[in-house]
Amino acid sequence: MSNAHASHEKCLLTVISEAVLEARLLDDLQRLGAPGWTVSDARGRGNRGVRNAGWDNDGNVRIEVVCSRTLAEKLSQHVQQQYYADYAMICYLSAVEVLRPEKF
Repeated sequence: MSNAHASHEKCLLTVISEAVLEARLLDDLQRLGAPGWTVSDARGRGNRGVRNAGWDNDGNVRIEVVCSRTLAEKLSQHVQQQYYADYAMICYLSAVEVLRPEKF
């Protein structure tokens, strides 16, 4: 495998939350040093019932950040401390391999 196709391990932080928090969460991520993120609408069922998709305040958003494990842990701790008690939200970390490590 050539160096151009070599993979590099990073961490994927995924936050699924009430859409009403999107702007606050993105502000937090920027302030705490996230290199970038992807936001998409999300729907599903959990212990707080069925959530519909859509870009209004009744839906959920899925926010994904690829970064170092250290930063992902810092971001996830912040999210848990600030929002878990009052909002429907889950957060998890996954090891991922990226092909363009300079982006993260």
